[in-house]
Amino acid sequence: MLAKDVMTTAILTVTPETDVGEIARTLLDAHISAIPVIAEDGSLVGIVSEGDLIHRAEADTRRRPSWWLRLLATPEESSERYLREFGRRARDVMTRDVITVEPDTPLTEIAAMLEKYHIKRVPVMADGKLVGIVSRANLLRGVATWHKPAGVRVEDSALRSLLLKALSEADLPMHLINVTVTDGAVELWGMVDSEVQVEAARAAAEATVGVLRLENHLVRKR
Repeated sequence: MLAKDVMTTAILTVTPETDVGEIARTLLDAHISAIPVIAEDGSLVGIVSEGDLIHRAEADTRRRPSWWLRLLATPEESSERYLREFGRRARDVMTRDVITVEPDTPLTEIAAMLEKYHIKRVPVMADGKLVGIVSRANLLRGVATWHKPAGVRVEDSALRSLLLKALSEADLPMHLINVTVTDGAVELWGMVDSEVQVEAARAAAEATVGVLRLENHLVRKR
């Protein structure tokens, strides 16, 4: 699946001049955790998330750096921290280096980005314009709406090749496993190192399109 298959297209946005109080109310009312910041020309210039509004003077949640951190900080860094804690406009608090994807970006890549950068959503851009957002919730919908095609017949030799590939991806000891396929019915024989590998083999077969029935005879080494 791709970003365009699951992305949210009804997007709330703010401008760089939007008041942070209005942004906070929008996040609360819409039950969202971040909102894109769009310039007059329609370009994405930043994003304001819950995390950007946590350390604020209004809530008395400002960071209290130790004296030695204050000593090491440059004047510019201190001014930037003050701006993020006291500034009242979106441009004062927004994250400017926004990680984005394209409509045809695979969900596997997006999931890896969310994990790598510890973020909860990525804007989807097309021709320099914001066209959607993919969040963790959108990825969950992709999981929730997927159904294994029922009744699909795959030639036994092709099905065996697909299943062998799936089992190999699960890092199973393939030299100890035998797979037979007859009219879509799969039998697994052999030995594995652990019970979790037995279950991984089952999951591989259940997820492979064309498997109509499974008999899992794998046993764990004693």
